[in-house]
Amino acid sequence: MLSVGIVGLPNVGKSTVFNALCRGGAKVSNYAFCTIEPNRGVVPVPDPRLDRVARIFEQEKATPAAIEFVDVAGLVRGASRGEGLGNQFLAAIREVDAILHVLRAFPDPRVLHVEGNVDPVRDAEIVEVELILADLASAQRRRERLASALKARSPEAEHEAAALDILEEHLNAQKPARTLAERDEALSLAQLFLLTAKPEVYLLNTGEDREEAARTVGQIRGRLHGHVVAVPARLEADLGELEEADRAAFAADMALSETGLEQVIHACYRALDLVTFFTGVGAEARAWTVPRGTPLGVAAGRIHTDMQRGFIRAEVIGFDGLDRAGSWQQAHNVGAVRIEGKEYEVQEGDVVLVRFHV
Repeated sequence: MLSVGIVGLPNVGKSTVFNALCRGGAKVSNYAFCTIEPNRGVVPVPDPRLDRVARIFEQEKATPAAIEFVDVAGLVRGASRGEGLGNQFLAAIREVDAILHVLRAFPDPRVLHVEGNVDPVRDAEIVEVELILADLASAQRRRERLASALKARSPEAEHEAAALDILEEHLNAQKPARTLAERDEALSLAQLFLLTAKPEVYLLNTGEDREEAARTVGQIRGRLHGHVVAVPARLEADLGELEEADRAAFAADMALSETGLEQVIHACYRALDLVTFFTGVGAEARAWTVPRGTPLGVAAGRIHTDMQRGFIRAEVIGFDGLDRAGSWQQAHNVGAVRIEGKEYEVQEGDVVLVRFHV
């Protein structure tokens, strides 16, 4: 399951964003450090294609992909030195797949700002520095654990120490680990669970005035390096409290083509370069998510380890082709279903039937 950690300064709307995305009950107040324990919420990934696959395969159950959001306490300038609540809560998001960085882009004199005024780009830089310093501390702790092996002149330890030299020099230059060109060769960053090695999506928490929000986003988007979405979190959270029919009607009145959740999920998928494929044979129709370029044999292992071990071949068709055919049998009749081997790279929207032996 895809997991996303939510970070940002206090009072930028992180918990409001969490509630909007998860329809959760995270505490929201006008003071810093309102969130103490991490808030966690798991939500299904909306995908109308899955419902169509379920109808075609006459499945009563359709299981979507899921995404977990983890909201931690706000960081402040100097958190790495113990300011505010320090960075003690970052451990809760060490193992997430991506970072959702919430930036306040709405003016409201009733809501305090820890830096005194609204400046999303400055806020992004403050949090980025604190994440870099947290990663630097992780690298230094790893170096300390290598001390005895280095004294024994272990080749593996010497290689890792050299890699840590490269990493620490990069971090000390206030550059995130994701921009380190030598990272794949230098060392396995996953072992350190570096925060700045993770893909990052910026969420601009805007006000409800759409024209003003559009101007603000236009001014900021080009100054942030990465994936950017703009969401009026308070409005989205209020929408989340409505019944489904009322929510749909209100969204239509507001001409909202995508919900905040959909915008964030699409941005995270782009940042992680993920694709979705579908299965429809068995007990349910189901959506699965894998990195782009994943071989079909490996993707089959996501469904069940026996499928990867005993993989023979797979029948594959793109969603659009299956949708046009209207049934799996008709798709076969018109020659739209392909036979693919385990090295085939799964494509966005593939519908897959794996043949395997136990």
